[in-house]
Amino acid sequence: MSREALYVLGIDLGTQGVRCMITSLAGEVIAEERDALNSSHREETRFEQDPGEWIATIHQCVRKTVYRFLQLGYPREALLALACDSTSGTVVPVDGTGKAIGPAIMYNDARAQEEASLINSVATEFCQKMGYCFDPSFALCKVLWLKRNNPHLFAQVRYFLHAADYVVGHLTGEWGTSDISNSLKMGYDLLDLQWPDFIEKDLHIPLALLPQVYKTGEVIGTLRRSIAEEWQCLPLQVVAGATDGTASFYASGANAPGDVSSTLGTTLVIRSIAEKQVKDPQGRIYCHLHPEGFWLPGGASNTGGECLNHFFPQANFVKWDERVKNLSLPTPLIVYPLVRQGERLPFAHPKAQFFKLGVEKEPLEFYAACLEGVGYVERYSFDLLESLGASPIQRVFASGSGSKSLTWCQIRADILKRPIKLPATLESAMGSCVIAAVPQWGSLSRASTHMVQIVATIDPDPRKSEHYEERYMLFLKECEKRGYT
Repeated sequence: MSREALYVLGIDLGTQGVRCMITSLAGEVIAEERDALNSSHREETRFEQDPGEWIATIHQCVRKTVYRFLQLGYPREALLALACDSTSGTVVPVDGTGKAIGPAIMYNDARAQEEASLINSVATEFCQKMGYCFDPSFALCKVLWLKRNNPHLFAQVRYFLHAADYVVGHLTGEWGTSDISNSLKMGYDLLDLQWPDFIEKDLHIPLALLPQVYKTGEVIGTLRRSIAEEWQCLPLQVVAGATDGTASFYASGANAPGDVSSTLGTTLVIRSIAEKQVKDPQGRIYCHLHPEGFWLPGGASNTGGECLNHFFPQANFVKWDERVKNLSLPTPLIVYPLVRQGERLPFAHPKAQFFKLGVEKEPLEFYAACLEGVGYVERYSFDLLESLGASPIQRVFASGSGSKSLTWCQIRADILKRPIKLPATLESAMGSCVIAAVPQWGSLSRASTHMVQIVATIDPDPRKSEHYEERYMLFLKECEKRGYT
């Protein structure tokens, strides 16, 4: 069977739902489905989800995707491999059978403030080496929180896994594996490729509770036969995946130093590609490791598309975007569109909150100001990257569901004063397809080159960019005034 007639499956486990996608090795999307997640528990600084619902929803979504693939006449033996991505920093405690023994503590759960400070106090040498500090959103901080606050549960744990690890364990029966992308926030040493001693020596967290780490794109195992039969496919290769932001990076088309991928989904995640490690003592920027040795400096904000769902729960965003085109932009408002307390990029401030300067004439104006606010956060993040020594930003590649809005892309391009390139497929699931294809293409770079297609470029309007520059400076001044630096 020729390479052109071979296919891969990508699974994206997001905050609000699951998306599954089957593509050819040339990047053509053959089938895709999405199903929502319905149960989340939020309480002040805490945010939890039920891992059981993840698995049930993934099964439902994959079944529909494979069924569609087969209904279109593609042979099941042509589907070769799968990879999964999910939220960065989410932690699932499991017992020896792989059963979750507590809820998943989600990526933006902020309960581990004290634990982050404690880890940073004992891991100074490691933090200097890796170039970041531990944030409460990091997985290791949550593990330490459980050890200190729920010792009964901690005593039952066989592995602390990330969300994507949990899915891989369920699919293969190989529990206790992870990848270099998800493991960053658990404190994995990406230079020496090992778990650092301070975790066990100073935090008294046994290293045996942490997973074995694979490079993104390496084969971990094989899909369990019972699941393959349920899905009506053969036992596929299961390939080590990545965080959702990193998966989106691989789907974006960014492939050279100076390229930046901005993934706009529930939150905004930025990632650039660099030949050298970028260090940020404040922990706003951290470097993922490309399996071929490049560094991927970037970070994740707590702002993003979530603000639209929060402030405009009943809105038809497509229609609202069309109406925004008739507004005089920039708006007279300055908005920082946080929907809960705390921010991690472009600054780290646990008590940062939403703010708005000015009064809107109508809801549409506030809607447009939220679009602008995310653009200001994106610009601030780019400026931070360059100030820390990353390669000067040349090209911006957009991905994530928010980048489907050409109106929003235009506003972002005007604020960034840089063109935004749009790949044919904007979803993290596409990145997981690229990762799943690595064994076939031989490297992640080759897989990305052959599978990602750029279909549009949004150029900035110089006249609007000039006005946005003034508004952006006001945005920065307000952040500084509030101590958000």
